[in-house]
Amino acid sequence: MDELAAVARLIRDGRVGDALSRLTVLEAQEPGDARFLQHLGEYYTHCGKPADAARCYRRAAGLTADDSRCLYNLATALIALGQTNEAEALLDRVVALDPADADAWQNRSTLRRQTSTNNHVPALLEVAARVRPGPAEVALCYALAKELEDLGEAEQSFGWLKRGADRRRSLLSYQVEADVAAMVDIARVFSADLFSRPVAGADDVGPVFVLGLPRSGTTLVDRIISSHGDVESLGEINDFALALMRVAGPSETKGDLIQRSRDLDPAALGRAYLDSVAGYGRTAPLFIDKTPVNFLYIGLIARALPNARIIHLRRDPMDSGYALYKTLFRMGCPYSYDLGDLAAYQLGHGRLMDHWRTVLPGRFLDVDYETLVTDQEAESRRIIAHCGLDWQDACLKFHENASPAATASAAQVREPIHARSVGLWRRYERQLEPLAAALAAGGMGRAERA
Repeated sequence: MDELAAVARLIRDGRVGDALSRLTVLEAQEPGDARFLQHLGEYYTHCGKPADAARCYRRAAGLTADDSRCLYNLATALIALGQTNEAEALLDRVVALDPADADAWQNRSTLRRQTSTNNHVPALLEVAARVRPGPAEVALCYALAKELEDLGEAEQSFGWLKRGADRRRSLLSYQVEADVAAMVDIARVFSADLFSRPVAGADDVGPVFVLGLPRSGTTLVDRIISSHGDVESLGEINDFALALMRVAGPSETKGDLIQRSRDLDPAALGRAYLDSVAGYGRTAPLFIDKTPVNFLYIGLIARALPNARIIHLRRDPMDSGYALYKTLFRMGCPYSYDLGDLAAYQLGHGRLMDHWRTVLPGRFLDVDYETLVTDQEAESRRIIAHCGLDWQDACLKFHENASPAATASAAQVREPIHARSVGLWRRYERQLEPLAAALAAGGMGRAERA
């Protein structure tokens, strides 16, 4: 396993290209160890290569007799590749082999809209009745909430959702106040005075950063842009944050890192980031970094990459809050499991974005989700123009885009644009009142955007 530890270090050091080269060699040399092949698949996934991961998982599955974990991993890779029918069949096998695999139940529920004649609610209720408090309970609750919402059972759906969210929150040591304080500190350090001083960043063309709160439409915009022949998406990657930490050097606290980031050489940061993403082996002239949390780094992006295009997604705060609350994130977004935490983070995000608009006027494009889903072509043309690209009709057929999508929206972006989620929070207006009240108290209204 020393070889895999070396791969992990390469990824951490931003040397993705070297990591992929090493993985290719290891895969070619592997004669038939199913466990090792599964590890290779995991590292391919870390490098944003779901097709390579799926290949390793298939080999591993052929070497093992009904290994439920291997089948689950293969299913997750296929979901990213848009092969949801096969993924669902694999998850059916996983559940049959291991009915206690709550993650398989939950993932399967997200792959399609459940119907009155084709759903898993009765079986889920049986499993949930036997589960002990803990992570498995969380996953089953989210699965039931999703399927019951599909079936129009709003009251039951929210009951299971709240049970799952409460349990997940109880398992975390997260304090939203630390994240909010960091956003305030970012605005203080990256002041208007800082941006009045000329700097020389890395002057390469692009990239395109698509960012904002998760579940605000970032994946949809990513698919629209990457449907253009001159663009490819690298998906959600951590390369900018990792490049920042390498260039800034060791930091004991978030505040220390924020202060160090202001004083570092912007060109060095831009170059470190571009060197890192070069390892993904992209071939199109322009690439997308669709990492929602990069909204924290807009000031740094503007200084380090002066030619970068930045697109920020906005969504009605109540729809945005509900969409976050009902999503079970495997990693990240610890603020999304409590309505008070959620409101505090949304307000902090809103204040930071207001700050960026003030100190960097015109530097990024705001796109409202509601406008995009109701006036698809006009908004899509505006987005493509902001990227400096000529229009291509393929951008209207984003659902036919065959490139991978490894996000919580992986299944949804394979269907044409729709407005079903606009105003969805109103089904749960009573249950979401604490969120609405907290947002209103912070100056963020509850009405949908026009």
